[in-house]
Amino acid sequence: MYHAVAHEPSPAVRALSVAPGAFAEQMAVLHERGRTPLTAAALGEAWRRGRALPPRPVLITFDDGYAGVHRHALPVLAARGFAATLFVTTGWLRGAAGARGAPDTMLDWGQVRELAAAGVEIGGHSHTHPQLDQLAAAPLRAEVERCRDLTAQETGTPPVSFAYPFGYADRRVRRAVREAGFAQSLAVRNALARRDQGPYALARLTVRRTTTTEEFARLVEGEGIARAYAVDRALTKAYALPRRTRAAARRATGRM
Repeated sequence: MYHAVAHEPSPAVRALSVAPGAFAEQMAVLHERGRTPLTAAALGEAWRRGRALPPRPVLITFDDGYAGVHRHALPVLAARGFAATLFVTTGWLRGAAGARGAPDTMLDWGQVRELAAAGVEIGGHSHTHPQLDQLAAAPLRAEVERCRDLTAQETGTPPVSFAYPFGYADRRVRRAVREAGFAQSLAVRNALARRDQGPYALARLTVRRTTTTEEFARLVEGEGIARAYAVDRALTKAYALPRRTRAAARRATGRM
């Protein structure tokens, strides 16, 4: 799971960004280790139909829609013939429907179309990047459906894959995504994706500014994951109960 690929990202996204040179080195690791990148859509379709996956499969995903995905990541992906999936926050993209609040320079829709033409799958990531599990039913549907409709309108292809902002999702959120027509959705969880997670809760591993090439190589092989993400997992557990409590309180007061 990548976010921004940039030399000088904004402070808001720096920790979850990678430098262009680091990204190129990480893609070289995938190539050297015989990994076969595929899109989220291709993975979901293969699992639904019981088809064999390619040798040593891996998903390369980007969240939000930062401009560096086009400027820095696309040339590296294209040079190696690597597939990838970009999950766009439609209200952050530059264009007529853009909304305020983007944390850094974002793609415009022309660049999104160029990415799609180059073979990058374009998926949804909500319209304004809220914590979906904290929304009432109507705004939850609006976030998911607005993202779906704008992406279809701008690219000419309805998106079939979704990624939850911040990785936050509960049963209501997963149902809303499914009912909006998305065939699979990705969380975070910082674990390897497995078929038994189900199509609407697939795990991913976060790649950060501090992820070294050596650490990346170990993570690709499934080594040292628990140690690398121990703090993330502890924080996730600590936040889980308060989040559920807030959501339950909203339901009790009729706000959800």
